[in-house]
Amino acid sequence: MTEKRKRTFQLAFLALLIIGTILIIRHQRTMPYQNNTGMIFGTVYHISYQYDENLEKEIRAELMKVDQSLSPFNESSIISQINRNESDVKTNEMFLSVVQLAQQISKETEGAFDITVAPLVNMWGFGFKKEQTPSKETVDSILAITGYEKISITNGKVIKQDPRIMLDCSAIAKGYGCDVVAHFLKKRDIKNFMVEIGGEIVTRGMNSRKEPWHIGVTKPTEDSLNVGNELQTVLNITDKAMATSGNYRNFYYKDGKKYAHTIDPKTGYPVQHNILSATVLANNCATADAYATSFMVLGLEKAQKVLEHHPELMAYFIYTDENDEYAVWYSPALKDKIVE
Repeated sequence: MTEKRKRTFQLAFLALLIIGTILIIRHQRTMPYQNNTGMIFGTVYHISYQYDENLEKEIRAELMKVDQSLSPFNESSIISQINRNESDVKTNEMFLSVVQLAQQISKETEGAFDITVAPLVNMWGFGFKKEQTPSKETVDSILAITGYEKISITNGKVIKQDPRIMLDCSAIAKGYGCDVVAHFLKKRDIKNFMVEIGGEIVTRGMNSRKEPWHIGVTKPTEDSLNVGNELQTVLNITDKAMATSGNYRNFYYKDGKKYAHTIDPKTGYPVQHNILSATVLANNCATADAYATSFMVLGLEKAQKVLEHHPELMAYFIYTDENDEYAVWYSPALKDKIVE
C-alpha cells in the first residue's frame, strides 16, 4: 500500500469513527428513560434506566430470584426452609454469598450485625409477633439461641448449633437486591440508571436531566407513618451505593418509654445510642446496607473506629449531642459529595 493510499484509508477510518461516535451520542440523548415501580421484600422499589425497551419483566424476574432465596415472608424461600429446619435444603449462590458477607461483617463489627437476631426482633414486637416489653428472663432465654457464631456453612449447607436459631437477612437483602438489578442492567450495557429498594440505592451515570444522581438524606424526625420528607442534606452518589438505617420511623411507645426497632444482638435490648440516622456509601449496596445497621447498633464513637479501618466506606451520621440537639458527623472523604 502506497503512502497516499494508506493516508486516505486512515482519514476514511477516522471519519467513520467520528460519525459513529456522533450517532451514538445522539442516540443516547434521545433514548428514553424507563421507570419501573413495584413491591418486593415487603417494600416498594423504584428503578429508572435509559434504554430503548422496558425491561420490567426481566427486572422483576431478577428480584424474585432474591426473594426466593432470602425473603422470610416467602414460605417457599430458601431462608424460610432453613428456619423450619427442613431436611436437604438446597441453597444457591445468592443465598450463600449474602450469608457469607453477613458473617464477615459480623466479625468486623464484633457482632453488631447479626442475621440470627430475628427472634429478638420478634420478641420486641417488630417482626411477625407482638410480644412487647419482655422480661429479663425472656430476653436471656432468646439470647441463648442467637449469635452469628452459632451458625456456619459446610459444603453449601447451613449448620445451626441449635435448631431454634432463625436467620433474618432483612438488614442486607434490600441492598443485595439493588446490587442484583444493577448487575443485570450493566450486563445490558446500560450506562445510566438508579435502582432503589426501600431506600437502599445504587446509581450509575446520569439521570434523565443529564445530571449526576443526587439523593436526599431525610431529617430524622419522629414519623412512624412515613409522611414527612424534610431533607437533612443531599448527596451526589453517582456510581456508588447508598443505604440508610434509622430508628425515627419504626418505633413504639409503651408505659411512657420509647422502643426503637434496632436491637443490639449482644444485650438483646433496643439500642439506646445517640445516632438517629446512619447513611453509608460503599461500592456495593449489600455492604452499605449491613454497615448502616451495624453503626446504629455500635453508636457514634465505635462506628467511627470501624470506619478508620475501612477507607472504602463513607458515612453520614445524624445524632443528638449532649444538649439533646441535632448534630451531624460525616467521613472527611464524603465532603465533596455533599451537594447542599
